[in-house]
Amino acid sequence: MQYSVVHLKYAFTTDWEQDLFEQALCDLGIEVFDGADAYIQSDALEMAQSAIEELIATTDGVEMVGWEECPDENWNAQWEAEHEIVELPLGVRITPHCAFGAGHHETTSMMIAALLDAQEHGWFAEERNILDMGCGTGVLGIMAKKCGAVSVVAVDIDDKSVANTQENAVANAVELDVRLDSTPPEGHYDLIMANIHRNILLAQMPAYAAYLKADGELWLSGFYEEDVAALSQAAHECGLCVVETRNTNEWHWIRLRR
Repeated sequence: MQYSVVHLKYAFTTDWEQDLFEQALCDLGIEVFDGADAYIQSDALEMAQSAIEELIATTDGVEMVGWEECPDENWNAQWEAEHEIVELPLGVRITPHCAFGAGHHETTSMMIAALLDAQEHGWFAEERNILDMGCGTGVLGIMAKKCGAVSVVAVDIDDKSVANTQENAVANAVELDVRLDSTPPEGHYDLIMANIHRNILLAQMPAYAAYLKADGELWLSGFYEEDVAALSQAAHECGLCVVETRNTNEWHWIRLRR
């Protein structure tokens, strides 16, 4: 998959301003990792370019330096040079290539903490089938298997994320059912984890609710405090209720069940 890179120059005064801007870029289909470089699939660049330029023009604290084609090998080399193997609890080791989820970001770390809490309280003593939507590096699915999950379906829309998840699963000696898709696969899950942008969470909420077991749980992250009300309302309309919330800095996590 061919990518183009957007070189940006940041002058934000707070971290949350940068987070909000990068979240807006994600709405436009741009993948933003650490630093001021953002990536978009080249075949979508022309369609998104005017919207991206408009967003930058109306945002204080950011300047576009330029665009360029980014061959696959350069994309991987740059990402791997900045992200070495990450060691996590339970002996999990993650190598992030072109995928989100090394375990450092607040949204990922809150999900990992929730999995470890569930393990500590014996939730994994029963057979648990789990869906990881937007798996990225596969870190959450791998952690779930290490905690004791019987099966994990890991889904991502990006082929590089799927490949990275498969690689990390092998490296951690766990078996995941990894799929390239943009929608939740039908199933009966004890837990669905979705660490994705709020617009995708809202759009997929009915599917999440439909595929949960009667006593299943839905864990959501990847959004801010101002998004909690809309997500809670959408969940309520699908027969789910909020039973716990957590936050780290500006990022939030929600636990829901029927």
